[in-house]
Amino acid sequence: MQGKIIKGIAGFYYVNIEGKGIFECKAKGAFRNNKITPLVGDFVDVDIIDEEKMLGNITGIHERTSEMIRPACANVDQAIIIFSIKTPDPNFNLLDRFLIYMDSCDVPCNICFNKDDLADEGEIEAIKSMYAGSGYTLFFVSAAKNQGINELRELLKNKTSVVAGPSGVGKSSLINLICNKELMETGEISIKTERGKHTTRHSELLYVGDSTYIMDTPGFTSLDVFGAQTDTLKFFYKEFEGYSEGCRFRTCIHINEPNCKVKDAVENGKINKMRYENYLTLYKELEAQKKW
Repeated sequence: MQGKIIKGIAGFYYVNIEGKGIFECKAKGAFRNNKITPLVGDFVDVDIIDEEKMLGNITGIHERTSEMIRPACANVDQAIIIFSIKTPDPNFNLLDRFLIYMDSCDVPCNICFNKDDLADEGEIEAIKSMYAGSGYTLFFVSAAKNQGINELRELLKNKTSVVAGPSGVGKSSLINLICNKELMETGEISIKTERGKHTTRHSELLYVGDSTYIMDTPGFTSLDVFGAQTDTLKFFYKEFEGYSEGCRFRTCIHINEPNCKVKDAVENGKINKMRYENYLTLYKELEAQKKW
């Protein structure tokens, strides 16, 4: 039998075999001996021991198409990075960190802004302008008003998707709407801090149906600049590409060099200033880490 690992806890792996259900499995000792650790998202071969009790052993792991460290998972087709427009206000620096990490894992990203019913048209247009030219698709939805959910369902269909973002943005509420059932607990917002209570306790794949899986992840309030170095950070800002070719120096990092077309584009409003300032902030952080 072939299936997909949807959860791993204390040496037990829960494998969804479509049409049969979820089997509790142990991995064969050969995996441990070869230092191979099954990951959530792995496609595996299962030797069923007891079909009635739904028990089995994992006997083989298929080749992975992708692998992520945080969260630890494999074979992810795409990431949905969820932020809210209001309560809490979006932290665009943190958003860029999520995007860089997913891009470094070769996982295509989409950006979803929840609670658009709390924002006016000007605020929405400002966000669209900020990520114009970045290469990311933006979705504006409202879990409270059940708006924009069908578009997300279509995006997720027949794919394994990681959902990530900070606490309090409504990830769990959106997942419940997308799946048409209460798969996730929903947390309350602290009135004092406007931060969400952490409701996701571990990473697991939620089986929606028809080869569609969603992985929710713990809410992050901070994130290191995973996957980038000082000399590669610029490549994660796709809106730089059309201008960097005209820079005087081929190795231009678009900070202090003369005749930098990227800086010119920022000054002329062709590249969003906040995105560029996020780039500068992250570059300085990477530079400081390098000195250590």
